[in-house]
Amino acid sequence: MTSKVISIVLGGGQGSRLAPLTQTRSKPAVPIAGKYRLVDIPISNCLHSGIDRIFVLTQFNSASLNKHIKNTYHFSTFSTAFVDILAAEQTPTSAGWFQGTADAVRQSLHHLGVHDFEYVLILSGDQLYQMDFDEMIKQHIEKKADISIATIPVHVNDVPGFGILKTDDENLITSFIEKPKTGFENWVSEVSPEMKAQGRIYLASMGIYIFNRKLLYDLLEGNDHTDFGKEIIPQSIEGHKVVSYQYEGYWTDIGTIPSFFDANLGLTDDIPQFNLFDKNHIYTRARMLPPTKISGTHLDRSIIADGCIINASLITRSIVGIRTRIGLYTTIDSCYIMGSDNYQTLDEIAAAKANGEPIMGIGDRCTLRNAIIDKNTYIGDDVKINCGGNLPDGDFPTYTVVDGIVIVKKRAIIPAGTVI
Repeated sequence: MTSKVISIVLGGGQGSRLAPLTQTRSKPAVPIAGKYRLVDIPISNCLHSGIDRIFVLTQFNSASLNKHIKNTYHFSTFSTAFVDILAAEQTPTSAGWFQGTADAVRQSLHHLGVHDFEYVLILSGDQLYQMDFDEMIKQHIEKKADISIATIPVHVNDVPGFGILKTDDENLITSFIEKPKTGFENWVSEVSPEMKAQGRIYLASMGIYIFNRKLLYDLLEGNDHTDFGKEIIPQSIEGHKVVSYQYEGYWTDIGTIPSFFDANLGLTDDIPQFNLFDKNHIYTRARMLPPTKISGTHLDRSIIADGCIINASLITRSIVGIRTRIGLYTTIDSCYIMGSDNYQTLDEIAAAKANGEPIMGIGDRCTLRNAIIDKNTYIGDDVKINCGGNLPDGDFPTYTVVDGIVIVKKRAIIPAGTVI
């Protein structure tokens, strides 16, 4: 069945809610769990489900994403498999940027048309979850659906943040409303006893869709609809068979700094909701890095990626990304350190120290709490981050504060003795 499916991963817009992490990269290219990129999640779910023809749609800051895709997803010469980037482009029929999710797919239809497929699986590039799409495709075919929407039960407090739908006894979607603020009290759907016990009785769209090929073309061609959730899906319910595929596993939308931060630190739990150690592992770029070297450090509930040199005193509930260097007597608590794209040579390190400049990584005697340290940063000795009272939100040359989380920007230089 999966040989009849082609997948589209939506790269999203500017990703302003994830700024400054999206200042120089697109949202799907944001590093996660110390060694992966967000785009690796939907692509890995596809590959484990037997879907190996995948387009990734993007238009903002796409250089690093293009590089990652090119260096990661290689298939046999004799295979039809591919993971290709489709960036917004000017054509004789379209001269503008993607205006929304539906418009992005519309502008890419001519690239899909050269392939043989019956179903289109549309995914978001900024979600963390593990799903077997094969099961969703089987249900789509068995119910002879025109459109299938993956749904997840949510609590009443979460309703205003999602597209909410109502189903009948056959899982057919009868109503759909995008991010309602009020008037949704009677939109309760049938869910499992476990979900009812948690108060999760409303069904939210996960932004994962299956469309029959002909219908997708019919719905997108010859109109100016720009968004699936706001226009295409609500308008399709009356005239087409739209089915809910209910999913009750772990799923989170990584659209904001707090949700991104919580999703990453949640991976350090003893039994995390998202299992990195599952047989259906996350595919990512294969790097020939040395093993991590740790000296004199007490580690607690932390994830350490490859190629690190760590001399810290204490690291607790934190993620340390690839090629991270951490100095002596440093304490790190509840932080996500993304790591570095390269190592400094010994000569470069000696020259920096001789000039009193920080080296790449985190210096000696630092204290970091509740922070995200973007890639290739230079944090000097005796730096303290988030060690006092609550910090007000703000954007500064080398760092940003969002909801009490300090984000040190990519390639930022934080001089020795700095207190944030």
